[in-house]
Amino acid sequence: MGIRIKHAGLLTTVQDRGRLGYRQQGIIAGGGMDDFALRAANLLVGNEAGAAVLEATLIGPKLIFEQDALIAICGGNLSPTVHGIAVPLWRPVYIKAGNELSFGACVAGARAYIAAAGGVDVPLVMGSRSTYTRAAIGGFEGRALKAGDVVAIGEGASETLFYWEQEAGDRQDAAPFFAASWSIGSEGRPFYRKNPVIRFVPGRHFDAFTEGSRKHFLQSDFRISTQLDRMGYRLEGPRLGTEAALEPISEAVSMGTIQVPAGGSPIILMADHQTIGGYPKIAQVATVDLPLLAQAKPGETIRFKQITRQKSEELYIKHELQMQRLSMFIVIRYREER
Repeated sequence: MGIRIKHAGLLTTVQDRGRLGYRQQGIIAGGGMDDFALRAANLLVGNEAGAAVLEATLIGPKLIFEQDALIAICGGNLSPTVHGIAVPLWRPVYIKAGNELSFGACVAGARAYIAAAGGVDVPLVMGSRSTYTRAAIGGFEGRALKAGDVVAIGEGASETLFYWEQEAGDRQDAAPFFAASWSIGSEGRPFYRKNPVIRFVPGRHFDAFTEGSRKHFLQSDFRISTQLDRMGYRLEGPRLGTEAALEPISEAVSMGTIQVPAGGSPIILMADHQTIGGYPKIAQVATVDLPLLAQAKPGETIRFKQITRQKSEELYIKHELQMQRLSMFIVIRYREER
C-alpha cells in the first residue's frame, strides 16, 4: 500500500529538508530545492514541516494511490489532474484509493512538491530521507523514482486525517477527490515569477573582480543555461573576471553561493552542491530568494540586486515569521472546519 509510480516524469525524487551535520565528512545537506513549497505542502496536510515529500521536476510523474490519502501540491504548476479534472494547488486535497494523479504541461515554475499526510515513508539515512543520487544514498534506494516503484505513506496526524476521512464518508459521492475551500494565497508565498530579480550580498571575493565585471554582474541579465541540475545552475551572459589571477583555498560553500570559474561564466550552487569550493565567490544569494531560483527554468533570465547582510538577515527573519503565521493559519482553519 502506498503510492505506485506509473510514470516517473523527468526527475522525481524523495526529499525533505536535508541531511544536516555531516559536512565535515564530505556529506552534503541536499534536501528540497524549494524549501518554502516543501514546508508549506507538509503543513497543509498536518505533517511536520520537514517531512519527506516527492519533488517533481519540469515533467511530472503519474502516481496511482493505492490507499486514500490527504495530499497537497505546492510550488510550480505542472498541471496536476485526476481523471482529467484539474487538481488545485496550495490547498489540502483528499484523493481516494485507486485514482491516478497525473501531471501535464509545465505552466509556471519548475518543481512541484507532493506531500501526503504521514510523509513519504522511506528509511532514514544519517537523519534524513532526502535522495542524494550522486552518492546513491537516501530516498528510494538512493535513486530517482522509476515506473513500478511503490513508496509507502507513513501514519498521518490523527486529528487532521480524522476530519478528512469523516468528510469523505459524509460526501458519499463518486468524485475521485475533493479539495478544501481554502488555500495559501499568493500573498502568503514567495513572489514566484519568470525572469526574477535575485537579491544577494557580496561574496568573499567580490572586490577582487574587475570594476567592469562587478558592473556587469549588477546591471546585466543572465540566462540560465541548459547546463543545470540540483547541484548548480550555469549562467550565460557577460564574462566575469578578477583583477589578477586568483586561486583561493577551497573553503565551505552553501546553497546560493555564486562561483566564477576560469571561463568567466558564473555558477549558482543549488541544493546538491559540493561541501567546499575553490573558485572565486562573487556573491551569496539571499536565503529568501532561493525558492525563486528553484522555480526558474532553463532559458529564463535573472538579474541580480545587491543588498546588505543586515537586510538579508531582516528578510530571513520576516520570512520565518511568515512561516509561523502560515502554520497558525492552517491550524486555525482546521479547527474552524471541525
